[in-house]
Amino acid sequence: MEKSNFETATVVKHTGSHYLVSKLPEWNLIPCVVRGKLRMKESGTTNPIAVGDIVDYQQEEGGTGAIIKIHPRRNYIIRKSTNLSRQSHIIASNLDTAFLVVTLDFPETKTAFIDRFLVTCEAYRVPVKIILNKCDLISEEYAGYLEAFKKIYNNAGYEVVEISALTGHNVEIVRNLCKGRISLFSGQSGVGKSSLINALDSALTIKTAEISHYHLQGKHTTTFYEMHPLESGGFIIDTPGIKGFGLIEMAKEELSHYFPEMLKVTNKCKYSPCTHTHEPGCAVKDSVDAGTISPERYLSYLGMLEDEDKYR
Repeated sequence: MEKSNFETATVVKHTGSHYLVSKLPEWNLIPCVVRGKLRMKESGTTNPIAVGDIVDYQQEEGGTGAIIKIHPRRNYIIRKSTNLSRQSHIIASNLDTAFLVVTLDFPETKTAFIDRFLVTCEAYRVPVKIILNKCDLISEEYAGYLEAFKKIYNNAGYEVVEISALTGHNVEIVRNLCKGRISLFSGQSGVGKSSLINALDSALTIKTAEISHYHLQGKHTTTFYEMHPLESGGFIIDTPGIKGFGLIEMAKEELSHYFPEMLKVTNKCKYSPCTHTHEPGCAVKDSVDAGTISPERYLSYLGMLEDEDKYR
């Protein structure tokens, strides 16, 4: 049988128009470029190929490969481009888990950002968990808020893991969740995402930076999207800190389907479709009044309906 003239591998790093691929679970990096025809196929996105994509490539002279095909993605995380509002950017694809790293204080991660990230994961079939970092720095003033935060997201169906990358508290839990899997770590600047990744594997030296005391925000330290192998097993994808998370267009009638706690009761609404804003006999609004759906999550939902660009 004639040998195929292409190889199949996973994209593990993306730097502009250059890529590194590897035949996972092996870690043997091969530099690649993308051909022009393939680049044009996904003109709606700023990056036609994302970290996590499975691709076919042809070996060329000098050891470089030319990517000739992208395999269908089983899932991905996508957001509006920060520069071109009509375009989108694929953060990563083919994920087993997305870990959203957040902090309650120093800096505070707004629920609007959290909920937009969670909605995108729901919409594009990415399992997601919330990592609450810097739990060692939570003051008595915020202790009540901590319990309220966990209740909001536990009731919505999300696991919240309290950790401290600094002290190592519960880092082993996260490490075990990553074993044998491809996991993405994302979050706003300053939440300690890079510190957590370094704590997961002492062989990794992801650059970290101090919090800006003036703005109470972190400084961007990760420049490119990149996958790393874990000594304990599995692979993690590090992402640049994100200031805002713009949703790709979703029909108003579908948005509530990406809030798990709302989806459970939408079939009880008097009218269908229901936007859960003004309709009489709305089961979602009744659940908010009854306290089974948190007002904070409902307000996030209304914000997404009213102003899609506000948190881009």
